Amino acid sequence: MNAGQLAALIAAGFFAAGTCAGVYVLARLARLISAATAVLTSYQAGADDVLRRARAVVERADEQLARTGALADGVEQVTASMSELSEEVSAVARTARLIASGLGTPALRLAALGHGVRRALAMRRAGQVTQVTQLPGGAMPGRAAPGRAAPGRAAAGLQLRAGSRPADRALRNGARR
Repeated sequence: MNAGQLAALIAAGFFAAGTCAGVYVLARLARLISAATAVLTSYQAGADDVLRRARAVVERADEQLARTGALADGVEQVTASMSELSEEVSAVARTARLIASGLGTPALRLAALGHGVRRALAMRRAGQVTQVTQLPGGAMPGRAAPGRAAPGRAAAGLQLRAGSRPADRALRNGARR
């Protein structure tokens, strides 16, 4: 072996060692690239999941905003209705005040007359009053004739049911006069 062949043999050994080192590095690089691809794929899947949930949240928020808008419209309608109702109640109150001031006393007197007639008829039907006489001068029992004091029931000729006078009730209940 001469020096040229020895140099070629050493060069071939270095070339083989370099090639083995290159293959080893390329294998490690391939493993690194596949791991990076797996990481990127999992990040992409996670990002897709996050984006999908974010879209769902945005859609729900949009639905809630639409409902809130509908509620706001409803509140505006209720407010407008309440305003109209308030105006109508004010108008009715003014009318009631006018009626009360102008017709209040005559209407009360008419209502009192109607109540008195109904009560008298009810008492008459129930048999509580059997006879009503008119006082001298045209006055009715229990009312004073013009210029006179009001007479009592006994003087007016009213006949009451037995036990219906206040004194009879007081005696029946054990009270003393």
